[in-house]
Amino acid sequence: MNNTTSIVAILLAGILTDNMVLSKFLGICPFLGVSKKPGTAFSMSVAVTLVMVVATAVTHPIYTYLLYPKYTYLETIVFILVIAAIVQLIEIVLKRFIKPVYNALGIYLPLITTNCAVLGVTMLNITENMNFVQSLFNALAAGLGFMLAMLLFAGVRSKIENADVPEFLKGLPITLIAAALVSLSFLGFAGIGG
Repeated sequence: MNNTTSIVAILLAGILTDNMVLSKFLGICPFLGVSKKPGTAFSMSVAVTLVMVVATAVTHPIYTYLLYPKYTYLETIVFILVIAAIVQLIEIVLKRFIKPVYNALGIYLPLITTNCAVLGVTMLNITENMNFVQSLFNALAAGLGFMLAMLLFAGVRSKIENADVPEFLKGLPITLIAAALVSLSFLGFAGIGG
């Protein structure tokens, strides 16, 4: 398989078959918390994608040149610290230069630090033995997959708000049912079989 085919496969897998939210079930907190409005879902997705790519660009060399092979046990803590620093930097930039996006994201922006999808993609790159370029494309694909899931679910949630839902299903129960159905639709991309 040549490099172009490999990159295309990584992109398609990250967006569809190995979607961080709908197939790997990472990043569920922002998926449920920020997907009420498409605008906010899009802003959050852009921020998460940016953090995923930048975190990968920083953590991959740190792992390759500093942690491997003697200090691999520090991978999780180092990656969390790098992600936290990147989120802080993005938060400062948004607050200073793009105030409406900063206000729209509110409390959810600092939560990117603890978003397991961001940590998951950085660690998956190492686990899958991806080189630096493949890791960057995998991070981008994971971010785009996150965005796709968020925007699809924001659309579903806007339809649910206008639907005649039985009283006992209103709120979180119908949201979880809708999330399960959207997730099932993405599992179809992976195909049936073992």
